[in-house]
Amino acid sequence: MKNCCGKTLFLLFLFQGKPCSYPVIKHGRLYYSYRGYFPARVHQQFVYSCDHHFVPPSQRSWDHLTCTAEGWSPEEPCLRQCIFNYLENGHTPHREEKYLQGETVRVRCYEGYSLQNDQNTMTCTESGWSPPPRCIRVKTCSKSNIRIENGFLSESTFTYPLNKQTEYKCKPGYVTADGKTSGLITCLKNGWSAQPVCIKSCDRPVFEKARVKSDGTWFRLNDRLDYECVDGYENRDGRTTGSIVCGQDGWSDKAACYERECSIPEMDPYLNAYPRKETYKVGDVLKFSCSQGRIMVGADSVQCYHFGWSPKLPTCKVKKVKSCALPPELPNGKRKEIHKEEYAHNEVVEYACNPKFLMKGSHKIQCVDGEWTALPVCIEEERTCGNIPDLDHGDVKPSVPPYHHGDSVEFSCREAFTMIGPRFITCISGEWTQPPQCIATDQLRKCKGSILFPPEGRPAHKIEYDHNTNRSYQCRGKSERKHSICINGEWDPKVDCKEAKIQLCPPPPQVPNACDMTTTVNYQDGEKISILCKENYLIQDAEEIVCKGGRWQSIPRCIEKIGCSQPPQLDHGTINSSSSAEERREIHEQRLYAHGTKLSYTCEEGFEISENNVIICHMGKWSSPPQCVGLPCGLPPYIQNGVISHKKDSYQYGEEVTYDCDEGFGTDGPASIRCLGGEWSRPQDCINSQGKCGPPPPIDNGYITSLLKSVYPTGSIVEYRCQAYYELRGNRNVVCRNGEWSQLPKCLEACTVSEETMRKHHIQLRWKHDKKIYSKTEDTIEFMCRYGYRELTPKHTFRATCREGKVVYPRCG
Repeated sequence: MKNCCGKTLFLLFLFQGKPCSYPVIKHGRLYYSYRGYFPARVHQQFVYSCDHHFVPPSQRSWDHLTCTAEGWSPEEPCLRQCIFNYLENGHTPHREEKYLQGETVRVRCYEGYSLQNDQNTMTCTESGWSPPPRCIRVKTCSKSNIRIENGFLSESTFTYPLNKQTEYKCKPGYVTADGKTSGLITCLKNGWSAQPVCIKSCDRPVFEKARVKSDGTWFRLNDRLDYECVDGYENRDGRTTGSIVCGQDGWSDKAACYERECSIPEMDPYLNAYPRKETYKVGDVLKFSCSQGRIMVGADSVQCYHFGWSPKLPTCKVKKVKSCALPPELPNGKRKEIHKEEYAHNEVVEYACNPKFLMKGSHKIQCVDGEWTALPVCIEEERTCGNIPDLDHGDVKPSVPPYHHGDSVEFSCREAFTMIGPRFITCISGEWTQPPQCIATDQLRKCKGSILFPPEGRPAHKIEYDHNTNRSYQCRGKSERKHSICINGEWDPKVDCKEAKIQLCPPPPQVPNACDMTTTVNYQDGEKISILCKENYLIQDAEEIVCKGGRWQSIPRCIEKIGCSQPPQLDHGTINSSSSAEERREIHEQRLYAHGTKLSYTCEEGFEISENNVIICHMGKWSSPPQCVGLPCGLPPYIQNGVISHKKDSYQYGEEVTYDCDEGFGTDGPASIRCLGGEWSRPQDCINSQGKCGPPPPIDNGYITSLLKSVYPTGSIVEYRCQAYYELRGNRNVVCRNGEWSQLPKCLEACTVSEETMRKHHIQLRWKHDKKIYSKTEDTIEFMCRYGYRELTPKHTFRATCREGKVVYPRCG
């Protein structure tokens, strides 16, 4: 029996649900203790009340607490009730309003005032209003609070409200920190946003015979501008580089360079120099000889350059000069001459580099009093030559690419054609030398005779000679005979008895910061020497100097290499690195990258590099970085019951397409998708909208509280709210029924009591405590005449009614 009763009692509790224990009501209590009734059964009710300032959710003075299967209902029996009846330094509501815990009210403070923390809404919380209903004075900014040295505020206003922006201007000759003549400042809570600065500036100067080392167009006070003089010029201090400083009165000096001069250097007392002048200009050559039979050791001439005389001046020696032992071996090169055991003073040896190697420096060294002058350097030439140029009517002997520096290929002409020019062409620093020509043998031009040739019984000008004819002749007063060959109508060399004046250049100069190329050998007109700068120096201008007219020309400069700061950042891309995390961190923290450093970029997934992904540091500047471009998309995905307007085969990154649903169908969300890195965003489905509603229509001065959708199922409810100070008339909730929305509410405009109109009509609000400016529709506003005035309109007009934003004012006079 007990087991049976126990089972029955268990089944009873299982059927009724879990019982409720004695409730502890925060901010409230049960009307009676009811202690003997607990635990309570499901659906059992008890009466309770709340403490002062707290009410049940129903806002009655008491209510029922109900035991449910999930526990006590309501979960929060007592909620804070906040009363809004006064706003310090603000517009107070015309009648007392009550709000439940969690509700918010928007308030209007007087001009120049704001709620705490610059808010405009109060929320009813368990502890009361937050923030409290008190408007505090908002800080303003004054013209007197800011002093702009060398500038002024351009507006005449004296006081500026919070967040007001105003312009300041700099005096002539002064600019803002970013180089402009004016700037903007903003009034913030703690005062003006920044202290305006107008700094002294200097415009970019005009340089005379100088190159500036900056791209700037204006410069701040104390900024230094570096410059360098063009070749053959120097500044007043006798230097080829200099700097000027921007000061209060402008630039510290004139940025000008003047033609450089070389003075007579100190010489060996037995050394004669000519021509003798007071000063020598850049390019002038000074030649030497020794007196009293002494032997000259060193260069027989020097030249005036922008860096002074070069090479070193020779000396005159009394004793016999020494001979030299075997010349040194040249790495990656070889000597052209036959080896000897001994070489006399002033004897010259020539060198050539091996294939794939390029010579830098003089290809000749000379024995000078027992010592050899500096060896050249053979450096590997990485540049290769492209395809062998075609030869019309000719062929090239088979050869296999790649073609390195120094490689040669041989041409031949086809039958009935004759070659004009060298048979071989050579790859020199990535370029082929000039190829020959193949000319039809029967079209080769003949050469005319010359009066210098021995007579042949006919006038010389009537005699013609075939191609490849060799003729000799003898000039008057000369014993040796000259020879010339007819090459396609031209004598080679030219038939001439004029003395060819061979101009020699002094030994080449030692360019500052270039590798040692000391030599005493003179060079003939047209010869060239390639210059190699020291490590960490970069050659500027031409890489070769040229002997022309007895002077060296096209003198380059060796300038110090400049590193680069951090490389440019790439949107959707990062710099490649195969190093460890620690090394990558060191690279990231590195402040300077050496000249010539190469870095490459990688794009994020969905993006591709727009061009070459490598940037190079060159003299302090990075080359232009590439871009990571979003991958295009193919056709958008197919969705049932929907089509795309303006379909294309391909779409660019970021491009959008919109789906149009078939009649009776609509999307439950955005109808557009976007191309993102080669893939489309997920489209919405076109769902059956029959019996469903479209988006709820808008109402004037109102809005819906939920996100807008394109389709709403039957039974869907949306809530409307009005903008601040508008009153909602009608049901705030509208329902979708059979494809139609229920009656929409209206937002009625509030009436604004005009202080100006009341002054004009000599009236005021009837009740002193009534400081309400805004009134809702159907609210009554009571007026009275101001002291000393009487009523001009009927008495009932002094109880005006707000009707949809309009109020009729009474008049007093």
